[in-house]
Amino acid sequence: MQITLEIPDELTLPLVPAGQDPARAALEAMGIEAYREHRMSGYQLQKLLGIESRYELDGLLKQHQVWLEYSVEDFERERELGERLWQKRRAELAEEAERERRA
Repeated sequence: MQITLEIPDELTLPLVPAGQDPARAALEAMGIEAYREHRMSGYQLQKLLGIESRYELDGLLKQHQVWLEYSVEDFERERELGERLWQKRRAELAEEAERERRA
């Protein structure tokens, strides 16, 4: 899809950061707003803007003051998952050590 906008010259200065392509600024603004409103995923925004890494996307979102939504519940869920994975890995390491001891 191609979208064409006509903006009076005197209004482009407050809309477009100095040195930035107006078309790129408009695309970023539309995409970031869709992401902020949960109408677009991070992956979709990354694809829309041609950004290669999640790290680069996170930097762009930070520039636009879009912060990661990360709750205490998210942290607790990840902590529990990490603990389960660590227990599983410890059991694997113990099995490997036992096999080596027997060999």
